[in-house]
Amino acid sequence: MAFPQDFVSGEQYRYCAYELRGNKRRQLEEQERQIALLRSRIALLEGTAKTQDTLTKQGGTSVDDFSIKNAASQLERLINRWAADVVRAPPANLDSIYAAAISDITGSNEPLPLGASPMQVQNILRHVMSDMISAEVINCLIVTNSSEANVQLTRINEHLFSRNPMVAAVWRRQTFSAAVDSCDSNMAHSIFNDQMPSLVKVLGASMKGVIRIFDAAYNFSRMLHGANVSGASTDAFYRSFVPEIGSALLPRQIELIRRCLKSERGEADRVGATVFPGLVKVVKGTTTGGEQDQDNMQSIVRRAQVICECALLVGADGTVPIA
Repeated sequence: MAFPQDFVSGEQYRYCAYELRGNKRRQLEEQERQIALLRSRIALLEGTAKTQDTLTKQGGTSVDDFSIKNAASQLERLINRWAADVVRAPPANLDSIYAAAISDITGSNEPLPLGASPMQVQNILRHVMSDMISAEVINCLIVTNSSEANVQLTRINEHLFSRNPMVAAVWRRQTFSAAVDSCDSNMAHSIFNDQMPSLVKVLGASMKGVIRIFDAAYNFSRMLHGANVSGASTDAFYRSFVPEIGSALLPRQIELIRRCLKSERGEADRVGATVFPGLVKVVKGTTTGGEQDQDNMQSIVRRAQVICECALLVGADGTVPIA
């Protein structure tokens, strides 16, 4: 009577293990080949098969972090020139402009102490512009002259990115290839009335400069969202952030544009104004063990440009008329 064997020889075990490893390796190689074919087909459909790895300038087919930082610096200078022009020839007294800006930021109309300095007014105007650009231009995909349609397109992008970042990246580039060349003035004024209603009333004709800023911000947004991302993370996308007034100074997220005397003395200080938003590159979590990490990974491309409270001090008591 023959009994079934409950064991295999060492030679048979090693042979089976070798075959399993060989099959696994061939499966991985085939998977990599299919991914490479998919990427090449995507590049062919987009017309970037030959130039995707070489063009990195604004207006080309891909964009790198250096190009983004350079374009951001130009937009930041444009905002600063406008704010300086307003302070140089104010359409109303500085206290009224400052109060209007604080009202738009906080949503509160509580009276503020008088005596706002030109530096405070200039930088609080830059903060309002940063808020508007971050919320309405960079973090909301402007593709059409309909605010409602743009909100829906932004939600579609977020949904696609949560499912498949590569598909989202292709969809984003294809969508922006059909985007409007410039934003309709009616939509721009609608955004201004929503984001800065008090300043619109106080500044009057000085709001003409904001149109130029909005157009430049829109072109900056198209560069961020409409071009290929160079480097390994080709399926990443960009978002912006604006540190709130009075929040803590976080060195990894902010860059001070003026010296902070309190920090140099080892004392805690807070954000006085954000003069330009920070930019982060968002990448889907890595795949490990066949499962996708659901948490997005963010790397800061450009830190938010901030001036601290102590640099905006106007009173001997060490307070700033913000709250």
